[in-house]
Amino acid sequence: MVNESVLARLKEYVNDSENIVIVPHHNPDGDAIGASLALYGVLQKMEKKVNVVSPNSFPEFLQWMTGADDVINYEDHPSKVKKAVKEAELIFFLDFNGLSRLKSLEKEVANFSGRKVMVDHHPGPEDIADVMISEPEASATCELMYDVINKAGWKHLLDKDLAECIYTGIMTDTGSLSYNSSRPEIYHIVADLVGIGVDKDKVHKLVFHSNSFNRMKLLGHALGQKMYLLDGSPAAYIVLTAEELKRYEFKPGDTEGFVNYPLWIEGISVSALFMEHEDKIKVSLRSRGSFPVNKFSEKFFNGGGHRNAAGGEYYGNLTDAVDAFCRELPLFIKSHNYND
Repeated sequence: MVNESVLARLKEYVNDSENIVIVPHHNPDGDAIGASLALYGVLQKMEKKVNVVSPNSFPEFLQWMTGADDVINYEDHPSKVKKAVKEAELIFFLDFNGLSRLKSLEKEVANFSGRKVMVDHHPGPEDIADVMISEPEASATCELMYDVINKAGWKHLLDKDLAECIYTGIMTDTGSLSYNSSRPEIYHIVADLVGIGVDKDKVHKLVFHSNSFNRMKLLGHALGQKMYLLDGSPAAYIVLTAEELKRYEFKPGDTEGFVNYPLWIEGISVSALFMEHEDKIKVSLRSRGSFPVNKFSEKFFNGGGHRNAAGGEYYGNLTDAVDAFCRELPLFIKSHNYND
């Protein structure tokens, strides 16, 4: 997947740099953290000084991965992050293709004058790096990261723990290979990772089956009381208010996967999750078949992503966000003749 000339420049940058920083996007998910920690471990074995700096915290169900304790949270330690960026010769941007995805960390990174490398699988990349590895067909940035590590000749540095970081990213970004996973290459990579020693049962337990009591209560409430069908359309949606999130002691990552549940309903091919926060409404979208939730999100919710998995934000109240979805989705489906 990775172009050989681009890979050669990436290797040159790494070889010429002793001090490297790795940056995932704001609200990093399993793919962003998995790719970051896998690269972190490989570069450490190459005796580089490496820091992973995150714009904010990441979910507890990802904090078991090797190297997770070393991640510097910008919200909690801004001076440490500023120092790390200032001293770096090379920065990796992982799992995002626009600096706005860094939120409060954007300004610090935008002023960086050293070399920059981007590895990402989202469509529509901005020109943010000297080396741009952008492959929207990839299932996950972790799939790309494995390809980079393998083709760069660094695969021998992947041990069981680092392989599990990559496996985690692939599993979480594809819903356990249920979407964005039609290309055969991803299954070859998964086979290689298992061959390295990945304990897939352990990973699935830690990521998907280590729920808190409050998260399970919140899921029950969401499915039992706050899930709705959109009359006349193959769509369903879940709406969670700020009060409800507080009631169930919401923590980042607690609603991971909630948006997938409506797709289990017969006849439903589009699903949405609306979550009310202090300054915005967070919108998550999923689909089956050819319906491009990324295009819908771009047009109505200031977002984007992949054809079957996207997200966005609405700056207004929760009722207006839901009304916009219910009003615009049927029109969008009709105007583009999406029937599957």
